[in-house]
Order: sequence, then structure tokens, then C-alpha cells
Amino acid sequence: MAKLFWRSLFFPLTLFVAFALAPCSHGLNQTVNQPSSLAPTSTNHHYHGGPLLTGQSSINIYIIWYGASYKKERTPPPPPPITDFLSSFSIAGPIPHKGPTISMWWKTILSYKDKNGTSIPNTVRLIKQLGDIGYSLGKNIKRAKIGNYIKNKIQMRLLPLDTSGIYLFLTSKDVAVESVTVSSKGSMIFAHVGNPVRPCPGLCAWPYAIPAYGPPGPPLVAPNGVGTDGMVVNIAAILAGAATNPFKTGYFQGDVLAPLEAVTACPGIFGVGAYPGYPGNLMVDKITKVSYNAYGTSGRKFLLPAIWDLVHRNCKVV
Repeated sequence: MAKLFWRSLFFPLTLFVAFALAPCSHGLNQTVNQPSSLAPTSTNHHYHGGPLLTGQSSINIYIIWYGASYKKERTPPPPPPITDFLSSFSIAGPIPHKGPTISMWWKTILSYKDKNGTSIPNTVRLIKQLGDIGYSLGKNIKRAKIGNYIKNKIQMRLLPLDTSGIYLFLTSKDVAVESVTVSSKGSMIFAHVGNPVRPCPGLCAWPYAIPAYGPPGPPLVAPNGVGTDGMVVNIAAILAGAATNPFKTGYFQGDVLAPLEAVTACPGIFGVGAYPGYPGNLMVDKITKVSYNAYGTSGRKFLLPAIWDLVHRNCKVV
């Protein structure tokens, strides 16, 4: 369950609603020589002349873990999946496995350039994490409270004010957040991503959960747990959308009030051959049967959504 606020302008649940409208199906093993791009869903992904997140050498991420999940996510070793994912955009050493990586997935975003010809940074960095295991806002949160909450953390100097960064408010499965439209709070880009296991697995965690709509189909096996992998897909889509359309004037298709951005232009596509209800050809672990399409730097397996490729004008998977 993802909600992106203010200038990042990302859709709340549109991606996962679109995923769940048709039956899901098990992916197949992806061969090495398969092409990694799909037929275009549209060719009108325009640049509207506004700024992108190109002001720094990296896109900085600040996480607030809200609820009981903070203890789990901060317990080493190994590094928890979400922080491992955010640490995998830059490869500093050898890759544990040969195959597609998170940094390879992000390379498609580098073709997005601002009016000065500056590309999106090739690195995403997790700068700081805070935790709130005491549920200081309660377990039913109004959308306006999240913006004020993050602003308060900045004013208390627990977090820096970073106008080129993204603040992620990540909630555990026992927290409900009011449905969100576009909101603003000062000069921050921030988003809410919730664990979808309890509120909306069929809408928010496909293809790792039985779809809420359409003919039922067996869910895929999640490498890091249904809730966590649902959150990773949301976060990946948020990063792509926020980087390329942070102020409603960047890259998107369609109406400015309901834009199709870098990932939302490719709903439900995770692998080659995807069609409504089928996520595409994925890699499947022979022992655990988990389905995935990319590796993190530690060798952890992840599922990442397709990105609109500006060069080839189609949806490109890893």
C-alpha cells in the first residue's frame, strides 16, 4: 500500500489495482538470451519542461519506520530486505550472483534528463533511519498528520531538510492511513508505504497474493515475504516516479492530475511476455520456488516493476 504525497505526485494504489484486475500466474524461468523489453503501451511519454531530481550526485533517502516493524528491520544480521534493496543501487564490489541487478534496473532511469541535459543520478543512498515503535500518531492516521510529523522531525534536527531527497514513512501491517490525494508540506518530497498484508494483499501485493478481482490464480512465492516484497515494489515505483516527475512538470503520459509516470505507464509488467493477470517470465529458485527478477548486492532476490524506456519507447524489464 503506497501513497506518495505532494510534489512526487505518485499514484496511491493505481499500480496494484491494475495488477489485480486480472488473474495472476506463476512466472517461468527467464533464459539468458531473452529480450528484456516489451511492446509499448503508449509512445507519448512527454517531458513537460520542469525540474527533475537532478540537483545532487545521488538521490538521498530518509526512512521513518512507524510501528512494530522497526525492531524487525533493525535487527542484524543479515541486513533487512528494504534497507538491502536501497543499498543495492551502487555496486562497490563483486556481485554474488550473475544476473540482472537493481543497479541495472535503475539504468533505464538515467535516460531521463532535465532541460539542461542533466541525467537522473545513478545512485540512490539511504542516509538516515528513524523509528517510532510507540505509535505516537496512533494506528489510524490522517494524511495531514504525516506531513506535520516529518516537518517536526526536521525542525527537531532529527532529519535534515533535503529538497532533492525523498522521505519514506513506512508503516507496519497494523497501521491504517487515510486515503491520500496530492498534498504539500513545505519543500519536501515524501511518501507513505504501508505493509499490505492486512489491509489489501489482493490489491497491493500482487503477484504475491491472490488478486482481489478477476479469476483467481495461484500467487507467486515471495522471496522476502508477501508484505515486504509488496513494499519493495511500491518503493521502487515511488523512486522512479519521484525522480522523473517530482513537481508535476516532469515526464509523464496523460492528464497532469492522474499522470502515468516512469513505472505507472507499465502496470503489471515484471517480465518478458507479461499480459493482464500474468506478470511475465521471471526467474524461479529451484529449491525455494520464489519468483524474482533481480539481485541485490548481497545476493538477495527482489521483484522490480518495468520502467518506461525513453530510448526504445516501450516498457523495459530488468
